[in-house]
Amino acid sequence: MQTDEMSLKKRAESAAEKKAAYGEDFELEKFEEGSKVSKPIEDLQTLDEESKKTLLQVGIIPSEEGRSGSFIVLDNAVSHSSLKDENVELMSTHKALEKYEWLKDYSWKLVQVDADKYTAKTYLEDADGYFIRAPPGKKSSMPVQTCLMLGSKKAAQTVHNIIVVEEEASLDIITGCTTKKGVEEGLHLGISEMYVKKGATLNFTMIHNWAEQIGVRPRTVVHVEEGGTYISNYICLKPVHSVQTYPTVRLEGKGAVTRLNTIAIGHPGSELDLGSRAVFNAPDTRAELISRTITIGGRLVARGEMIGNAKGAKGHLECKGLVLTDKGSQLAIPILEANVDDIELTHEAAVGKIAKDQVEYLMARGLTEDEAVGMIIRGFLDVGIRGIPEELKKEIEETITQTALGM
Repeated sequence: MQTDEMSLKKRAESAAEKKAAYGEDFELEKFEEGSKVSKPIEDLQTLDEESKKTLLQVGIIPSEEGRSGSFIVLDNAVSHSSLKDENVELMSTHKALEKYEWLKDYSWKLVQVDADKYTAKTYLEDADGYFIRAPPGKKSSMPVQTCLMLGSKKAAQTVHNIIVVEEEASLDIITGCTTKKGVEEGLHLGISEMYVKKGATLNFTMIHNWAEQIGVRPRTVVHVEEGGTYISNYICLKPVHSVQTYPTVRLEGKGAVTRLNTIAIGHPGSELDLGSRAVFNAPDTRAELISRTITIGGRLVARGEMIGNAKGAKGHLECKGLVLTDKGSQLAIPILEANVDDIELTHEAAVGKIAKDQVEYLMARGLTEDEAVGMIIRGFLDVGIRGIPEELKKEIEETITQTALGM
């Protein structure tokens, strides 16, 4: 074993019991390692109707129409991979590391193996995942779709993804995380390292639709170079036991830009600790962190952090939450840190109920109370997410309607 690998292994082993800074502490021993063997799925259209519906609920189109490629991980095994766009590379992380010697300089360089027990476990289990690369100057005309699915009861899924968007390239990704029918309890650990090179653009949309007793611990770090753009959309609208995520975007090149959107609904019994962090390490960088959360009985924490280390940087942080029942709670935690002069960081945080006068205004124009509340909630959650299929849009609409009726 090479010296670097020995060092990483030693660090991971030392963090095997290290608690995360936030969120419920899961006892990893209670979960079995997810299977690394899966029967290949050649054509997603051959899946049963229930499985296809599960995919559609997280933005994955079984026909692959309007998608440049598809990649599915079931437990800890790759079960499907297909590609029809020459402007994109798509394969498992393990295969990519075998194919490209240079990729070792990208693997486990952004997310630290000893960050907590979840990163340590993922490293020590040599987790596989997806590798997606857009070559220099190439622009994919359609999104790549990926799905991370828990398929076994009380299993721990460990995934390691690497995305590289080369100079002046453009890439869209829609990734859905979900559980197979009948799997009510489990743990998902997802490590994602993303590199956006000079002048490149990455649009990344993540949709979570888990079962009610699933623990979810994604760990994501993004590196954006000069003139690069990273846009992230995170959606979590259905019941889940516990999600704790705090992705970090490092703006490392002059003029780099990021926008992170989060929309979530906290159901009874759910604890969602969601956040995003932008670090301005180069001049004239820009960031916008937008959070829209609703509780109908769950506990929601919305974290947002901006760290300004370079002149000319500008950032805006917006955390807004609605409380629709006395049984739910909202906590907004905005953090702004300026370490140089000539920097502008702002924040707006607000939590509370739907304003009565807004409802009355809409009712005066012919809407019922439920219709008025639904319209307000729909507008509240609208942050301009694009590229999701019509079936998922209908699912979101239905969730919003149910939320309004369940007040």
